[in-house]
Amino acid sequence: MSSPHHEPSSALYPPEPPLIAGHKSLGDVTREICQPLEGRPTRLWWIGFIVAASALLLGVVSVTYQIATGIGVWGLNKTVGWGFDITNFVFWVGIGHAGTLISAVLFLFRQKWRTSVNRAAEAMTLFAVMCAGIFPLIHMGRPWLAYWFAPYPNLRGPLWINFKSPLVWDFFAISTYFLVSALFWYFGLIPDLATIRDRNRRGLRTKICRALSLGWNGSARTWHRYETVYLLLAGLATPLVFSVHTIVSMDFATSVIPGWHTTIFPPYFVAGAIFSGLAMVLTLMLVARKTMRLEHYITARHVDTMCKLMLSMGCVVGLAYGTEFFIAFYSGNPYEQFVFLNRAAGPFAPAYWTMVICNVVIPQVLWLKPVRSNFAAVFVVSIFVNIGMWFERFVIIVTSLHRDYLPSSWATYFPTIIEVATLIGSFGLFFTCFLLFCRFVPVIAMAEVKGVLHAPGHRSDVAQKGEAA
Repeated sequence: MSSPHHEPSSALYPPEPPLIAGHKSLGDVTREICQPLEGRPTRLWWIGFIVAASALLLGVVSVTYQIATGIGVWGLNKTVGWGFDITNFVFWVGIGHAGTLISAVLFLFRQKWRTSVNRAAEAMTLFAVMCAGIFPLIHMGRPWLAYWFAPYPNLRGPLWINFKSPLVWDFFAISTYFLVSALFWYFGLIPDLATIRDRNRRGLRTKICRALSLGWNGSARTWHRYETVYLLLAGLATPLVFSVHTIVSMDFATSVIPGWHTTIFPPYFVAGAIFSGLAMVLTLMLVARKTMRLEHYITARHVDTMCKLMLSMGCVVGLAYGTEFFIAFYSGNPYEQFVFLNRAAGPFAPAYWTMVICNVVIPQVLWLKPVRSNFAAVFVVSIFVNIGMWFERFVIIVTSLHRDYLPSSWATYFPTIIEVATLIGSFGLFFTCFLLFCRFVPVIAMAEVKGVLHAPGHRSDVAQKGEAA
């Protein structure tokens, strides 16, 4: 007999929708997630792959031309020495942050909803870091000498890397981030690779999966060791979420250029990186949800939770924008004040206001539940956030450089067709890699989804306990 003391519990804690819809069995999960890998690619996949590969080819041609000719084909000048190249570098490093956040940080906080999106987010991290790594190499002008970054015994006499340079910190931070993220991604794949291995007894795919699954047998002992190592890797990867973009921000913060020399950059850059990364994850997962028929695995609950995370990061970024202006005027430094007035009302004012509208104004619609429930609206918002975050990096870099201390050294900046083609090529590389990933690797972590298949939500669980009492 139910007690009236517990009756308000079900009203106070309404049952949440399940993490996985459609009343799936374990066999259903395996079959439906493996189906896109075992069948032929859809026409939509081929269209996307051809477009992405064409963009990649354009980027390869433009990079080859600029390496053969020299970086004089860019629109840089004596005042603006960083332009599209470093803008794209910071943008792509930021995109890669959501993967480690969703995989490692949320895993440590035992957030079960991450299981449907963590695999694609981890892959997105790897591809984004690959895209980011292109730009410092080609910016060097002599990419074949990139190994000079490594501190190894050499015969170059007194020529040695400068450990005080934040550009060297970038090299170590990003290479470490890529290696740890790749290991974390691969280790999470092992149970699923064993599942694919056992489904197909013949063929090249089976041989590859047999080698990569490292003799996985699914025993309790194997699972125990797997979960222990996965937890340790999550603990190692979590500091990287905050350290990598903090170090990237120091490329600017350690300078004496007005608009860069500020202590707010590390947390500001980290929040912006997570913001842009979540927007890209939402963009990709909404497309994958529709094109790969994953509606039961990427549900409204996943989208709603990611929208709330993106909204919170957007509010932090908006606060950072306001703090920058306040500190500039409160400091009384005329150079700092001029930089921020120039951003808002100078030659690049359209880029600044595009950044503010896309990153601060538009995400506010996510406060509304009907908007978060409308996948088309969420997709549009995520696209605007991606655009706004690219413009944020452009505004920070170019507007702080193009007006120097001396008016005689002022110069403007116009990107050339080679720079635009290189940017398009980086998107081509990213989407080509992601489409190949969707074709040959389970885009949903089967083993982790099975673990939460019948897990009740926290509120639903509380309500059930109250009703049972």
